[in-house]
Amino acid sequence: MAVNVAAGSIHLMVVEDNDRLRLALGEGLESTGAVRVLHSCSSGEEAFSRALARSPRAILMDVRLAGEMSGIAAAVAVRREFPRMPVVLYSIQDDDAYYRDFRRSGILSHYAYVRKTNYLLPSMIVPLLADAIAGRSFIDPEIEARVQEVWEKDEQSPMALLEPNERAVAVLLAEGLSNAQIAAKLGFRDKRTVARTNGQIYAAWGLNDTASDEKIARTRAAIVMREGRLIGWDAAGKPWIFDARGERIPFQPARV
Repeated sequence: MAVNVAAGSIHLMVVEDNDRLRLALGEGLESTGAVRVLHSCSSGEEAFSRALARSPRAILMDVRLAGEMSGIAAAVAVRREFPRMPVVLYSIQDDDAYYRDFRRSGILSHYAYVRKTNYLLPSMIVPLLADAIAGRSFIDPEIEARVQEVWEKDEQSPMALLEPNERAVAVLLAEGLSNAQIAAKLGFRDKRTVARTNGQIYAAWGLNDTASDEKIARTRAAIVMREGRLIGWDAAGKPWIFDARGERIPFQPARV
C-alpha cells in the first residue's frame, strides 16, 4: 500500500509495555523510512509527561499498559492538551471495560483502533498513522462490533438509569431485604430515605406507570434486577421487552 508521507516526517511516540515488542515496533517503523521514533515508553503516565515535554506528530499505543492509565485514558489526556493528536491504538484485549472506555472517550477523528493480531506489521501501521494525521479515522470491524455490543448492553442495563445510592438500594432490594434492613445496612439516618429511593428506582424503570401497588412495583424491581434488563408490564400484567428492532415482544423469564 503506497503511503504519501515524506521520509522521516512522522515523528512518533511508541507506547508499549512489552520491552521487546516496543523495540521491534520502533525499529520496524523506522526501517520504512517514513517514521522517526521521538519517544518510546511503557506507561500512559510517562507518555503524557513526554508529550508535554516534546509533542510528537502522532502516537502508536497499546490499550493495555503498565501503570494505572490505559492507552485510551492516556490518549484522552494527551488530546486534552493537544486537541486531535493523531493516535493509533491497538490491543489484543477483549474486555468490555476497554470498549466502554473507548465509546465514552469521545474520540471522533484522527485515530485508528485495531486488533494487534490484525494490524501490527510496520507496512500496515504507517498507512494508519498517515490517515490519522490527515484527520481520518478507522476502527477494526471486529472492535467496532464489540463496541456496539457493549453499547447495546449498557443501554439495556437498568443500573445505567440509576444514581449510585439508588444502585446500592436496588441491589439490597433484590436480595429481599426490608426497608429497615436496607436503611441499617447503608447507614441511612432517616428510614424513610429507602422508601423515597425506591420511588426513584420505580420511576426510572417505568414501574410506576403500571404498578400502583408498592409491593407489586417492588417485586417487579427485583425481577428487573435478577434479569439484568429493563422489562415492562402491560395493563393485564403481562411482561414485555424491546427486541433489537425496537419492537415490543413478550418477555420470557430466565429458567433456573
